Amino acid sequence: QVQLVESGGGLVQPGGSLRLSCAASRSIFSIAFMGWYRQAPGKERELVAHITSGGSTNYANSVKGRFTISRDNAKNTVYLQMDSLKPDDTAVYYCNAVSSGVIYWGQGTQVTVSS
Repeated sequence: QVQLVESGGGLVQPGGSLRLSCAASRSIFSIAFMGWYRQAPGKERELVAHITSGGSTNYANSVKGRFTISRDNAKNTVYLQMDSLKPDDTAVYYCNAVSSGVIYWGQGTQVTVSS
């Protein structure tokens, strides 16, 4: 089992940057997939980015070139660096982990992009 705690959300102006962190309660070294999802009001939850235990990454088309996912196994933490933020990026961002066939979620952190 693993608990996930997100942090780093907030209010930012269009064009600004934020870095989200997802701290896990145990080692993430062997966790096959870790990722970030988001859910905007009235919309379904969607994949933003994920990273494998080997470091391979995948991004939603809407964030390619603007967002970067990374993982620090020594700190049991996954990051999402978000640059050139747009109002459409406004959502609750959730950390996700898939380990031994079980899916874990964090509680979410709000990101609001507005002037």
